[in-house]
Amino acid sequence: MAEENNVLLGILAIILGILVMAFPIFSVFTASVLAGLAIMLLGIWLLVQSFGTWSASKAASIAYLILGIIAIIGGIGLFGHVLAFSFLASFWLYFVGIFLIISGIMSFFTQEGTAGKGVGGLGIILGILYIILGAYAWNPIYLAFLIGLWLIIEGISLFFVSPSDSVSE
Repeated sequence: MAEENNVLLGILAIILGILVMAFPIFSVFTASVLAGLAIMLLGIWLLVQSFGTWSASKAASIAYLILGIIAIIGGIGLFGHVLAFSFLASFWLYFVGIFLIISGIMSFFTQEGTAGKGVGGLGIILGILYIILGAYAWNPIYLAFLIGLWLIIEGISLFFVSPSDSVSE
């Protein structure tokens, strides 16, 4: 059985998952605010880095400056915009799904033995599932449902799995 800390984290994840599913628009709005704020803070940090590296490397400093400006603009655009957050989540699921399908096909045809073919087939199936989930993530209510479902599954898994079990020494 899992440690006591994991049980507490599991209970909190289940409660948070239920709250996300109960209040979907508010939950996605909160996630978009937090993501926008994090990206803006990253942009500010990149701007500070650009001024700190000016004497060492002008090219790196300019790259930090450009990335910082882009991150700040992106963070402002994402801050509190539910549809922008849903679009980015959906885009990311499509992107990962396509790469899983491509790597699954490559693995299926290049690997030898049943294990390699099985991994390739699993990659194709997971890629298709990611693309299907990406189609639902366009809608903020479905996105909140997916996030809530993930939190509940993660919370239940914390009852049975200890982090020290997955780390091999």
